[in-house]
Amino acid sequence: MDVVSVNIINSSMVSVCREMGITLMKTSYSTIFNEALDFTCGLANAKGELIAVADYCPAMIGGMPTLIENCIKEIPSSEMNPGDVILHNDPYRGGLHLPEHTVFKPIFIDGEVVAYAVAIGHLAEVGGMTPGGFAGEATEIFQEGLRLPPVKIVKEGKDNEEVWKIMLANVRTPRYNFGDLRALISAADLGEERLKGLILKYGKDFFMKTVDDLLDYSERRMRAEIKEIPNGLFQFEDYVENDGIENKVFTIKANVYVEDEEVIIDYEGTSPQARGPINATYGVSVSAAYNAMLNLTDASIPKNSGCFRPIKVVAPPGTVVNVDYPAPEVGGNTETHPRIAFAVLGAFSKAVPEKVIACEGGTHLNFVFGGYHDDYEEYYVCYDLEAVGWGARPYADGNDMVDSINGNCRTTPVEVFETRFPWLVESFHLNQDSGGAGKYRGGLGAEKILKCNADLITISQMTDRHHIAPYGLFEGKEGGFGATLVQKNGEEDWKDVVEGYGKVSSSKFSNIPIRRGDRVKIVTPGGGGYGSPKERDKDMIREDVLDGFISKKVAETIY
Repeated sequence: MDVVSVNIINSSMVSVCREMGITLMKTSYSTIFNEALDFTCGLANAKGELIAVADYCPAMIGGMPTLIENCIKEIPSSEMNPGDVILHNDPYRGGLHLPEHTVFKPIFIDGEVVAYAVAIGHLAEVGGMTPGGFAGEATEIFQEGLRLPPVKIVKEGKDNEEVWKIMLANVRTPRYNFGDLRALISAADLGEERLKGLILKYGKDFFMKTVDDLLDYSERRMRAEIKEIPNGLFQFEDYVENDGIENKVFTIKANVYVEDEEVIIDYEGTSPQARGPINATYGVSVSAAYNAMLNLTDASIPKNSGCFRPIKVVAPPGTVVNVDYPAPEVGGNTETHPRIAFAVLGAFSKAVPEKVIACEGGTHLNFVFGGYHDDYEEYYVCYDLEAVGWGARPYADGNDMVDSINGNCRTTPVEVFETRFPWLVESFHLNQDSGGAGKYRGGLGAEKILKCNADLITISQMTDRHHIAPYGLFEGKEGGFGATLVQKNGEEDWKDVVEGYGKVSSSKFSNIPIRRGDRVKIVTPGGGGYGSPKERDKDMIREDVLDGFISKKVAETIY
């Protein structure tokens, strides 16, 4: 192996993926792309194996190999032509969840497909029963939006008009969807151009041999990391508090088998699939396992299909972690993914406690809304995500207000949010005492209050942690709960949607009408603590009180 060439080509390909992401961000229309960065860009070889990816959304990084391999089974390279762009969003064909649309473009050298440029992005509007696609009360996938099997949205450089017409006729915001899809295609076009130049620079044969060596190199490094973990069976459970339809708890169980240089992650013992939309597809369960492993191991290992080879995943069909058609699944990639990842990390806490963190808030909040904007004279839809507190580490406090483990996304700035949508953000701040107590404290969640400045905004939500708190480790305390509350105009009381609107779940609901002057309060969960609070350094406690991170009462009673 030419290690120097392996590193140079890997770094060059990762830079291409980052440039693809910047192009996507700069050319997109919706805040979910240009502010939240809810996308991932990567490159694959002709087999569909991931060969390079930028550091955007971890859920998409781990899910990309399964997704691409399924796509090229339906449209093999023999049916592709230069200039084709393939679009896909079907969760039952290797996808993660329905709002995420994948475009991938074959890269031809000497008339042969040698690679693919890939861009995955979460479209803010996908049709379905609610604006924004997160129908917290969906009972089948048809209520969640328009599904597309792998289809050519561009054929030999020209738009496939029939596909465009079908897509744009089935969403509330065709102008924004058009712009965001164009941004995804532009990212793939750029990836094709840059990678083709790289291949021609080094020569096809040398480049492909070096990429194969890169995958083997990542595999060897991952195997070396696993070899340092004690052999054995390690188990852990985490829970989703309800599915929006039934008020019952769903168990996520991780059985982690470590044997020398390989890991098997088996979800046997997980609850049967739910009636509501918390179900994860097989791609999500694989991605969550990879996500956990990447958090345990050396961050400098190149992220590609090679480093995933020593990790095997067993997800029993018909369960919350491997849903059967046609059950709903939109929350599986946002709420169930972090439960799976932290069930795996919880299992590893029994083997390598020095490498894991306590549970983070573990939700994207998924606050979606839509309505008609009088100023712009068009319908708008927004997918708004908020950040949570992260779990404490064996050596430090958890980070405050960071996106969940599967996202790596940003919160939309208040100034942009108020300009684009008819809300007034009355307050937005860290939530005192929301971090779980411990030798090292969990990170803080936040509180945000929105006032409605329109005659009607329809809101829905898919979140969790209103009733089951993020776990702490080794005597560390649980993180704080989340909440979503509404104060109707002229009233003083804050009520959740169970009390105020008769919904089954306070965390998963659809189509609540918010009128002018009504307020919505969103509270995000905090992270769990690590180690006994009795062991926390007194100076750190004093500093937390002075900073307002914990109250004097908590300092006196818990610490």
